[in-house]
Amino acid sequence: MLMVIGAAWEGLSAAADTYRKLAHTRIDNGCIIVPERRRNAGDPGLADRYTRSEVARILGLETGRIRYWERLRLVRPAARWGERFYNFGDLVALRSIQRITLNRVPARRLRRAVALIEQQFGGAALPLQDLRLVELGRDVLVVPPGADRPFNPFLQQWAFPFDIPERPAKLHAMAGPTPEEFFETALSCETKQDMLPQAIENYQRVVELAPDWIEAHINLGVAYYQLGQLSDARDAFVAAVALDPLSGISRYNLGCTLEEMGEYDEAIEHLRRAARAMPGHADVHFNLALAYEKRGERRAARDHWTLYLRHAPNGTWAEQARARLRRYSSRGKNATPIPFRRPS
Repeated sequence: MLMVIGAAWEGLSAAADTYRKLAHTRIDNGCIIVPERRRNAGDPGLADRYTRSEVARILGLETGRIRYWERLRLVRPAARWGERFYNFGDLVALRSIQRITLNRVPARRLRRAVALIEQQFGGAALPLQDLRLVELGRDVLVVPPGADRPFNPFLQQWAFPFDIPERPAKLHAMAGPTPEEFFETALSCETKQDMLPQAIENYQRVVELAPDWIEAHINLGVAYYQLGQLSDARDAFVAAVALDPLSGISRYNLGCTLEEMGEYDEAIEHLRRAARAMPGHADVHFNLALAYEKRGERRAARDHWTLYLRHAPNGTWAEQARARLRRYSSRGKNATPIPFRRPS
């Protein structure tokens, strides 16, 4: 698939030829889940930590939503072996984010509130689990460490009970959904295949209201891709690349889509740029190898199969990559020319 920031890949069989991995801001199906015994043995400090998938099951969240909150740096898990590991404090922080966003406070506004608190109280990063959060409509009040009352980071003043006005229900009802709310709704819809059209509608509203929101363009493209609407997916990824030409994920998804459409030259160009932006991302090398194969460039393909194995020797597609390399090796041996038959 693409990076949703999703996954679909191409292997050795005809059925596996539908494989791709697109990179969108919610799914990470290509990520290797490290067995418990491996992560404990390799780093005892991770013994009491949880993978993203485990956290999603514990809290009843979609992995894409957690990944989005990570991108906002609302939670900062430890990184090991291509996976993210969360401690108990991270679980507390995620539970707080879950509660706040369920009360119609956008996650990006929460991130802004925390950033303002960090600026106003010393400039150091403050873990979310160390803060007490109080919702005020669509605003967030924060009780900093050591304080006994909430601070309004947007007004830069301490809050008192009489500072909290009651908002008329009619005015609240008249206010339309924000881009953040459309984005959150789209994330929920895209977890089910039959809800992808609704996800697309919500992402379209996001890019209408916030045209510079690159993640919305990326996720819109992945949703189109999952429905087989490749031209629309391409257009969404082109828009994402235009917003940030250095975005490896946008280049990667665009390259995967173009390769699927048979546009191998353009696909390779974008995938090569993705590889420069994300040189350690094994999936980029996997897809580059596939594209080079289809263009008949066996040496370049072999180089990227090798790079895939260097970065993901135990990856999901490692055996396919090894099989490709063995096939190239055997072809090389069988291809030695014999110009004349020996005399009998």
